[in-house]
Amino acid sequence: MLEFENVSKSFWTGTRRKVILDRVSFRVELGKSLGVLAPNGTGKTTLINMMAGLEKPDEGVIRRECRVSFPMGFAGGVSKKMSALENARYIAKIYGMDPDYVEAYCSWMCDLGEYFNQPLATYSAGMRARFTFSLMLALDFDMYLIDEGMPATTDVEFNKKAGSILQERLRTTTLVIVSHNPKTLEKFARQAAVLVDGQLHMFDSLEEATQLYDYQTQG
Repeated sequence: MLEFENVSKSFWTGTRRKVILDRVSFRVELGKSLGVLAPNGTGKTTLINMMAGLEKPDEGVIRRECRVSFPMGFAGGVSKKMSALENARYIAKIYGMDPDYVEAYCSWMCDLGEYFNQPLATYSAGMRARFTFSLMLALDFDMYLIDEGMPATTDVEFNKKAGSILQERLRTTTLVIVSHNPKTLEKFARQAAVLVDGQLHMFDSLEEATQLYDYQTQG
């Protein structure tokens, strides 16, 4: 379970205070994947970083009673000076997993060829996204956090393989996906929420959430 209790978060932009969350409470139960709809610039990434523990709330409590992943594409835990192979083995040890397994899984998943043994500093943005997403899937999490759906890569085969694995993971794990596009959530989330004006409105279905989202963004 992941729970927010009376959580508030805001930033000073230099001219005004931007409110991301204003005393928000909600819960994500294991087995009930959640899609969060929010327009660009409203705090999607901040919200998911708070879920992962990468950012702290100004007020309130965030409880994690399960193993929550880092956000897909987050590179804060990997070193650009190290190769994908070295990073995979290093992160595996941090999470108490078999380095041989994590290395083999990442190598198969991201399919970088000889670049798997080269420093991440030599990678394109798409290659780094493929590696960090592969690393996230290799680790044993109860809940996976995904910001804006699939990785920022034009590799069609990777996107197809990654999407297939995500759908399979829905049987045993929970996904939290934040996006500005309802179609991004269709394959993975049944219940959904809308982040607007510092409040998170929860719904039992994506259809209901999309109605409010469309009203807020088109009104």
